[in-house]
Amino acid sequence: MSVIGNLFGRSPIRPMQTHMKAAAECARAILPVLEAMANEDMEALDRGREKVDELEHRADELKHEIRSHLPKRLLMAIERRDMLEILDYQDSIADVTQDVAELAALRHMKTPEPLKQPLAALAEAALATCAQSESVIDELDELVETGFGRHEVARVEVMIEKLNDLESLADERGEEALRTLFSIEDEIGVGAYYWYEIIQWIGDIADYAERAGNRIRLLIAS
Repeated sequence: MSVIGNLFGRSPIRPMQTHMKAAAECARAILPVLEAMANEDMEALDRGREKVDELEHRADELKHEIRSHLPKRLLMAIERRDMLEILDYQDSIADVTQDVAELAALRHMKTPEPLKQPLAALAEAALATCAQSESVIDELDELVETGFGRHEVARVEVMIEKLNDLESLADERGEEALRTLFSIEDEIGVGAYYWYEIIQWIGDIADYAERAGNRIRLLIAS
């Protein structure tokens, strides 16, 4: 039996948490990619892209296993479609991370000096959001085991509030990076379009992480 199959034997929630950890690990692997771009080290950039590809592939395998093992009917407070929606948001975290790494490596992108600090700040905020979402997902089994008990719900709601605040900060960092980009777009020409994509995708890491956590809020409310 597969690892996911064994996990399902204990709890249908555990595989979701395993997948979120894989997606978050993939997202964190964007840091060496950004560092290589800032240092104009194309060999390191290629290695970073390969690592992201490896981690994204792992997350993808877990996603497919979860979908194939997830029962049609779950004897629990969470419906199958809710779990699949959370799974899709989690998977999108790894997907957009791979998009960043692939575009950067294929175009041998070297970070313009004015963009280095704003881009690093955006990545830090996006990964903080992702880490908080991972913490929220880690509470999902406790929520179910306590029957969405009042104390556990209150604790998770506080965590989700922090998640929303972190995503808002990532939005602000994204806007700052875009303003910097627009101030130098005449200097970098057509390359500005690709930097726009990079900035948007890093911001998407935070956005998808928030969506995964906020889906838990909807479960609580229902």
